[in-house]
Amino acid sequence: MSDDRRGGVHAADSAALALDEGDISPEARTAILRLMAEIDRLRAEIAANNRRIAYLEEVADRDPLTPTVNRRAFVRELERAKAYADRYKSPAAIIYIDIDDMKSINDRFGHAAGDEVLQAVARTLIGNVRSSDVVGRLGGDEFGVILAHADRLAAEEKASSLSKLIADIQIGPTESELRVAATYGVQTLGAAEDAAAVLESADRAMYARKRKADEGRSRN
Repeated sequence: MSDDRRGGVHAADSAALALDEGDISPEARTAILRLMAEIDRLRAEIAANNRRIAYLEEVADRDPLTPTVNRRAFVRELERAKAYADRYKSPAAIIYIDIDDMKSINDRFGHAAGDEVLQAVARTLIGNVRSSDVVGRLGGDEFGVILAHADRLAAEEKASSLSKLIADIQIGPTESELRVAATYGVQTLGAAEDAAAVLESADRAMYARKRKADEGRSRN
């Protein structure tokens, strides 16, 4: 029901209440009052349903473990950001982040500690990007960050900064502290055909960086 229609119903309500008893029969007045009560009930039911739908949509978009959006919601936001960037020629980028050695963390410290790492990384990402940016958990130990109004240079700088902040995360007591590290890949939104291609390119860039780091460690 549109605002105009709702306004019309309110006007009708007021007009009905303003009628003198002599203007209409008692039966008609009773019917009008019953109709008005039913309209009020329906309004309350619609408002409650809208609140319920909004809650369910929010729950459906949330990652079950971390305070980020899930992959489905992230991809949807990436599609929107891609469309906006293409239409307005506005720079935007994505950072694809993979937590290093997550299996070793789970094996050595337990899955509860692994979950704590994921939560700490999520909080670090959310706390160090703008409200216009989007942080999502893409699955397992992988996260994504959509950076609005950011070219490749800005995205690389932000990715490097976030990587250093993740490396500062410490989990557990000092004598057996768990140190966290992550590898990232960057892709601008305008350089790919669609959102899926953006995500795939950022993923490949992340794995290329990881391979390069592994090769450097093996040579040393």
